[in-house]
Formats: sequence, C-alpha cells, structure tokens
Amino acid sequence: MDASVAKANPDAGKIKSAARSELRKRIMGYRMLYVMLLPAIVFLIIFSYIPMYGASIAFKDFWITKGILGSPWVGLEHFEKIFRTEKFWQVFRNTIEINLLRLVFGFPAPIILAILLNEVRHKFFKRSIQTIIYLPHFISWVTIAGIIFSILSTEGLVNNIIVAFGGTPINFLTNDGMFRPLLIISGIWKEIGWGTIIYMAALAGINPDLYEAATVDGANRFKQVIYITLPSLLPIISILLILNFGSMMNGGFDQVFNLYNTMVYESGDVIDTYVYRIGLTQGEYSVATAIGLLLNVINFTLLVLVNYTSKKLSGQGIY
Repeated sequence: MDASVAKANPDAGKIKSAARSELRKRIMGYRMLYVMLLPAIVFLIIFSYIPMYGASIAFKDFWITKGILGSPWVGLEHFEKIFRTEKFWQVFRNTIEINLLRLVFGFPAPIILAILLNEVRHKFFKRSIQTIIYLPHFISWVTIAGIIFSILSTEGLVNNIIVAFGGTPINFLTNDGMFRPLLIISGIWKEIGWGTIIYMAALAGINPDLYEAATVDGANRFKQVIYITLPSLLPIISILLILNFGSMMNGGFDQVFNLYNTMVYESGDVIDTYVYRIGLTQGEYSVATAIGLLLNVINFTLLVLVNYTSKKLSGQGIY
C-alpha cells in the first residue's frame, strides 16, 4: 500500500521522511524532559498497569495456596453475591451521600478562600496565611485523628468547656448523627489550603488591565470578583469538578478508617473500609476485588459522562 501511495504522490516519501526528522529533532530537543519523565512512567507501569492482572481474581474462586493462575474461574458469581448483600448497598449509599456532602461543602471552599486571599494586598500577611493553611495537608490522618480524639472525647477540651458552662458532656465520637459533619469539617480543614494552590496560580494569570478597566468603569471589588475573577476561574473549576466526579465512589479510606468506630457504622461505613474488612480481615479477596473493579467502572463511567456534559454545556473538558 505504501508503494502505491508513493507512486500516486511522489512527494509522500519526502513528507514522511521530513516528519520523522522533525520528530527526532523534537525528541532530542526535549530529551532531558523525557529523562525526567521516565521514572514516573516506570512507576506507573509497575504499580498501576502490571497489577491490573490481579483484577482477574474477581472472576475466580481465589485461594492463596493455588495462586491467581491456579484458582478456578467462577464467572460473575462474586458480583451476584455483592448485589445480594444488604451491607454492600448500605455502604454504597453512605459513600455517595458523604461524597455529595464533600462536593457541596468541600469543593467550593478552596475557591472562596483563594478569592479572599487574592483580595489581600498586604503581601507579608497574605504569605503568612497561605503558609499556615497549607500545613495541615502534610499531617497524616493518624495524627489528625489523635488530635480530634483529644479535643472531642468526653474528657477533651470541648466537653471541658461545655461542663464549665454548666452543660452535659457530649460524646461526639460515638454519635452517629455527628460523624458525617465531623468528616466534612475535618476534611475541609486539612485540604482547603492545599486546594487553593491551583486556584491561586490561575488568579495570578489574570491580566491586571481587566481590573483597572473595571475600576475605571465604576465596578467595585465585589463586581470585579463576579465579572472578572470567577469567569477566569471557570475553566480550572470545570476540570477539577470533572475529576471530583471521577472519584465519587472513593470514600476516603485514611480519613474514615482513623475516625470511625463500630458505633457510627450506620452512617460512616464506606465502601473503602468495607472492602478492607472483608478483604484483609475476613479473607474474601475475590469479593473485595470484585467490589473494587465494579466501583472503578462506575467512576470511569461518571468521569466520561460528566466530561461529555461539561463539553456540551461550557466547551470545557479534560479531553
């Protein structure tokens, strides 16, 4: 076929040769960047792509002694078992509800904070605030859970203040109705500063002439935020919102596992912690893998659908 194309178009061979030469030049020109990218690619292959073969145990009756290859195929038996389990539907519902709460309250928080910081004109004060709010991101959930337990326990700081004012101690940590607000508030506190980094970078790229022109036209600070700042942030907001929907089935294992207890299972037990219990503590590896595979398919479907909808409505998407 290449020969026939070459005969029909004598310059086709020269064009291909020039394209290959241009590609080689580009690769050599950016060779150091490719070298820097190589460790990340190797890491991705080893820890993300090679382990995909292990997902096959979702369709097998997996035994450690037999290994993945030696375990017999059972088809969709484990998926049928999942759908018949009432506990799965409970944690499925909890995961969706908790993530929707995170989306409603947690997603706008760094946007609002970034806009507020952008309005601060005192550079030293602004940088100090940024540094302080970034710090919780680098603290592990194990440490944060210990701090929360110390503050909210029956003998903690909050209850000591309540008792000092004549009130009755409240057991926050075993109160099923308070667990979700605790998750949302602690999650916002830990990640709000880190989440502002992207938005602050986007705000730094806004042309200052736009604000000067708006000031000349009589727009106050609030109107400048509404008509200049927010529209400039919409592209990055759309992309991050799409990515958030792509992880809707992830319950945030580290946070929930370190904060929950048997008293709050009804409202706080999520799919991640459920999979941990049935997989590692009960040895049902095939069922746990089947749940993980199912949730990844749901996440991927949500990502594609939300991205498609976003591109249709606003023209913004991740691909």
